[in-house]
Amino acid sequence: MQIDRSRRPAVLVMALTAAFALAACGKDSTPQGGMGGAGAPQVAVYQTQADVVPLVVELPGRTAPSLIAEVRPQVSGIVKQRPFREGGEVKAGELLYQIDPATYQAAHDSAAAGLARAEANLYAARLKAERFAGLVQIEAVSKQANDEAQAAYKLAEAEVAAARAALEKARVDLAFTRVSAPIGGRAGRSGVTPGALVTANQGEALVTIQQLDPIYVDLTQSSADLLRMRRDFEAGRVRRNGQDAVPVRLLMEDGSEYEPAGELAFSEVSVDEGTGSVTLRAVFPNPKGELLPGMYVRARLEQGVKNDVVLVPHAALGRDARGNATVMVVNGEDKVEARVVRAERSLGDKWVVSEGLAPGERVVVEGLQRVRPGAPVTVVAAPAAAAAN
Repeated sequence: MQIDRSRRPAVLVMALTAAFALAACGKDSTPQGGMGGAGAPQVAVYQTQADVVPLVVELPGRTAPSLIAEVRPQVSGIVKQRPFREGGEVKAGELLYQIDPATYQAAHDSAAAGLARAEANLYAARLKAERFAGLVQIEAVSKQANDEAQAAYKLAEAEVAAARAALEKARVDLAFTRVSAPIGGRAGRSGVTPGALVTANQGEALVTIQQLDPIYVDLTQSSADLLRMRRDFEAGRVRRNGQDAVPVRLLMEDGSEYEPAGELAFSEVSVDEGTGSVTLRAVFPNPKGELLPGMYVRARLEQGVKNDVVLVPHAALGRDARGNATVMVVNGEDKVEARVVRAERSLGDKWVVSEGLAPGERVVVEGLQRVRPGAPVTVVAAPAAAAAN
């Protein structure tokens, strides 16, 4: 069927009108995405709120034995035995070294004989003094003879006391030939072997014993941080948690967390002039001997509770070109603002933000790659998983 050429303009106008009408209908049928208007990208937000979080500081430190004893001989002689095992555990009072006791046993026996002789002399002197004391009453002996008998008796008493002291010293020296562990703990490398000559109170220790359960961890905190925290306490920005014992968690050199937890023992009362820091000591149980003296560790301790901080999910926080922590905030006009914040630390699945955000603000947690500062957005509810990360 052919159309009359005279009617072609009218047909063309009708076709164009229909096309424009269809286009208009298609545009009107497009759903409005939300308050951001048509075409605005959708973002999921997390609404911030004021929170109270524990104030946890992480400090470097080194482990140290709770007790340490450098064992030295108290008498001279030849080492006969060394029954303990180097690097092993020893108990308090356990025999470590046996020094040849022969000469000290002989000295002890001689002192015992000297005491017996002194006691015999004392017996004879006492009888004479008692007899002369009676005879002088009837003038059977002179007063001078009686005085001499009484003086001899007292001298004999002094000789007995001196002999007892000599015997006690000989007994102590003989006991010192057994070098025992003064404390329980782990024995180190032995400085001598059987057959070696040792001297009383020598400079070199025979062995060093260290008690490692419990074990100390000496931490250092700068005096500036300590002063800042004290001012926060006074201003009410930070309050104490009310605990008598401050719990401490330990991070090992490989980043793993040590179990079980310890507690803060004391803090130094003076500042180290060389480093400008204060030493804090924590005590940890060490039943398995995992912690060894001299290990470098990091400790986390709770020093109080901080008020009015904001927590945001990990997914909401990014970094700008300068390395500053930033978040994208949706304002009252449903437009995006870039905000520089101060993220102090991570707490669970969220960042602790102390500056830059106020409670009640909406932080973008999903759709960050589709937005830019100043652009309008369409706000949708954040999935539970996004708000938690």
